[in-house]
Amino acid sequence: MMTENTELPTVVVVGRPNVGKSTLFNRIAGEQVAITEDRPGITRDRKELEAEWLGVPFTIVDTGGWMPGGDALDEKVSRQVEAAVSSADLVLLVVDASVGTVSQDDEIAAWLRRSAVDVIVVANKADNDGREREMWDFLALGLGEPVPVSALHGRRAGDLLDVVLQRLGDRASVREEEVAPWLEEEPLDIAPDTPRVAIVGRPNVGKSTLFNRLVGEDRSVVHDMSGTTRDAIDTLVETEDGPIVFVDTAGMRRRAKVDDSAEYYSMVRALRAIDEADIALLVIDGTEGVTAQDQRLAERVDAAGCPIVVLLNKWELIDDADDRAAKRVEVGRRLAFLGDSPVLPISALTGKGVHKLRPLLTDAVEQYHRRVPTKDVNRVIAAAQQAQPAGGGAKVLYAVQGATDPPTFTLFVNRELPQHHVRYLERKIREEFGFGSTPIKLRIRKKQG
Repeated sequence: MMTENTELPTVVVVGRPNVGKSTLFNRIAGEQVAITEDRPGITRDRKELEAEWLGVPFTIVDTGGWMPGGDALDEKVSRQVEAAVSSADLVLLVVDASVGTVSQDDEIAAWLRRSAVDVIVVANKADNDGREREMWDFLALGLGEPVPVSALHGRRAGDLLDVVLQRLGDRASVREEEVAPWLEEEPLDIAPDTPRVAIVGRPNVGKSTLFNRLVGEDRSVVHDMSGTTRDAIDTLVETEDGPIVFVDTAGMRRRAKVDDSAEYYSMVRALRAIDEADIALLVIDGTEGVTAQDQRLAERVDAAGCPIVVLLNKWELIDDADDRAAKRVEVGRRLAFLGDSPVLPISALTGKGVHKLRPLLTDAVEQYHRRVPTKDVNRVIAAAQQAQPAGGGAKVLYAVQGATDPPTFTLFVNRELPQHHVRYLERKIREEFGFGSTPIKLRIRKKQG
């Protein structure tokens, strides 16, 4: 529930996009948060909840990614972040322990130092001891000792909250009527390895109809008027292949047309849902084909790095075989940048073709989480270089898969590799280890000395 208690200390979560701010917020708050709006208009995009640790209540505030100097939407979100920080008692600066510091982290840290606000650096995605040892790189931000956590898995979340209470000091007080409720019962939680499937698309293409078909109940509002889904809705579904979280998102229009406050904040939540998803279902109106807006949305989903399945919905409304064939060709041409992403014609209304989606989801999620032994990676790289050298004496000396979700490989080289050779190695890795349509990342590191 929202809290209006202004006496509670305020803890604000900030950071660049896609570092896990909302995941940490939900971990601390203990629930998934929906957009709230007080008509006649929403005055802020930050979400506030009353949280509690060891009987001490405080207000936790989630914010969007701070990206000043970006486009109009980025500027709006950044202004809201700055407004939240100005009234904060404590700020949690979330950084990504899996990639280390980047220039955006440095910019945010410099801004927070100028703001003279109390800050804890949270090194998120520290899923193992190795990543915890790398967190000391964040001392360079000049904001003190970082605290390693994995918001997704809950690792060391309690240690972070202990530090939060210590920093709040006299500003926080124990609630007399309810001390340490965590001793009485264990909160229910979704298993950290449960795959998240985001259903995305522009307004009125049938996302909510598909969502209701997949979860087996009328969880989302379905109406012919576009824009009836205002928030990202999460539902845990038990399937033959195990549990899956399906996320129904609001339809996203061109930013120039996002003029309603509720729609703007709904779009922000939808973008966050995409960033946190293990796989995205891109729903396209088959009767209209791929529009320019569909292309832009596909680019945004592709940038998030998760696998994509393209669904041509309302297929039952196309009777002509030649028209259907033309629509398929158009998808391949206008969404060519998605590579080998599966394309599945369906009817969310009648259910036709939807049963073919489950094996696609299973394969895509497995590929997204796949980890390849280091010896096998180097075997494939060595064979590829022997078959086709990079030229100019450039070569990969050693390779390792440093992360999953998406699969990320670090190549240590003696000198810069030509881009065409990097693409060649990526293709060989994809083919050898069966990554299919799952995006993979290659990071090139020049060996020192």
